[in-house]
Amino acid sequence: MDEKDVKILLVEDEEAVASFVKTELEFEGYQVTWAQDGKEALEFFQQEKPTLILLDWMLPIYDGMVVLRRIRKQSDVPIMMLTAKTAASDISSALDQGLDDYLTKPFEIEELLARIRVILRRLSKKQQENARPTAQFDFGPFTIDLIKHEFYCQQRQIYLTPKEFALMTELIREPEKVKSRDELLDTVWGYDFVGQTNTVDVYIRTIRNKIGEPDKKLIKTVRGLGYCLRKADD
Repeated sequence: MDEKDVKILLVEDEEAVASFVKTELEFEGYQVTWAQDGKEALEFFQQEKPTLILLDWMLPIYDGMVVLRRIRKQSDVPIMMLTAKTAASDISSALDQGLDDYLTKPFEIEELLARIRVILRRLSKKQQENARPTAQFDFGPFTIDLIKHEFYCQQRQIYLTPKEFALMTELIREPEKVKSRDELLDTVWGYDFVGQTNTVDVYIRTIRNKIGEPDKKLIKTVRGLGYCLRKADD
């Protein structure tokens, strides 16, 4: 994650502390918005959509715990509490409310920067994982692993030819949705496919025979339309 893309909301009512921290954060390349009380914090949170929030506990209008609880009702944005409170019960309560990390005052700026980097690395990893295309699909007793190119029925691996595998993948991507024979031919065999019109039927029958009873009943034939995976017995 590039520092210049990171937006930090700093919520701190002590001007001297806020000025120092803001300057150091901006020197590191972060974008920083400063809120001086809990009300401003909630307003700036809505306006700025920060990447990370540094939140003081003792604040005017709304204290840090109120701000934390309200933000957690709508967002999982990382929040680090900067606080003079050291009681284990206070810290435990904040963590239970969804706090990601905390740093007790006074603190060294190097430690704050290090903790921010840890949070941003974790956030970046999470974003990469969320952006990664789905590699496995499950439906009922069926599992398809696109990376290993493996198909399982009731946890038993069953060999499928490349076309059989592609056909089952199309069905399991959107279970319950009926796929027409033409749609499956276009997707699995390609738009320029020239062959028998019952090709899909033949492959479905072969797959059903491979998985056996009773699981082959999950591959439904919808008369006049096509095929789908469906748990309910029709």
